[in-house]
Amino acid sequence: MEGGGNDKGLLMEYVKKSTPSPFLMKTNMMVEDPATDHVISWNADGTAFVVWQTADFARDLLPTLFKHSNFSSFVRQLNTYGFRKVASSRWEFSNERFRKGEKELLCEIRRRKACSTKQQQLNNAPRIQATPQESGEDQRSSSNTSSSSGYTSLVDENKRLKKENGVLSSELTVMKRKCKELLNLIAKHAQYPKKEDKQEEDDQRPMLFGVRLEVEGERDIKRQKRAEIAETATILLSQSCK
Repeated sequence: MEGGGNDKGLLMEYVKKSTPSPFLMKTNMMVEDPATDHVISWNADGTAFVVWQTADFARDLLPTLFKHSNFSSFVRQLNTYGFRKVASSRWEFSNERFRKGEKELLCEIRRRKACSTKQQQLNNAPRIQATPQESGEDQRSSSNTSSSSGYTSLVDENKRLKKENGVLSSELTVMKRKCKELLNLIAKHAQYPKKEDKQEEDDQRPMLFGVRLEVEGERDIKRQKRAEIAETATILLSQSCK
């Protein structure tokens, strides 16, 4: 019984050592994915990987695999697995067992213990210690992540308002054209009375011994009233079409 327990413990230890940690597997998956090479990829010789866009990396990639968007936390995790920042001008990290196309080496990378990790950080502080400028980039990255959703909603709202404004502008143009056509029709009618109207006016004149009498000033009064009505209608329509 005791020997069986020892064998089982040795087997579990062997399985543990031969299986890479989830952090390393997820990191390797991101680096290997060609669809995100503009954000994170291998360097030229495949001995290290580079995070080219820290803001996009923290906003889009980290939440999908690690359930957080903190780039600094990701860097600290790399440090616990022995990664070193090997470039001062960009976020490039290296581990001798983390290489392009050599995924079988991942199981040889061990997470350092807390005490040794802390001591290593004190001894090698410049290796992955961010400069003031890089720290500022991290802060801007987290703030950009929190405000990106608000910015997207504002952009969508702006597009919707522009579309509605275009529709209203088209409707206003159509209404102005119709008003103009109506004004022209009224003006034409006021200037050129119909022939039937003239005959109706003539038929209304009084007759004496079968002869139509001319009433002085009656025709002028009717024409004046018609002109006043047309002018009033024109003014009202003009005001309504502005």
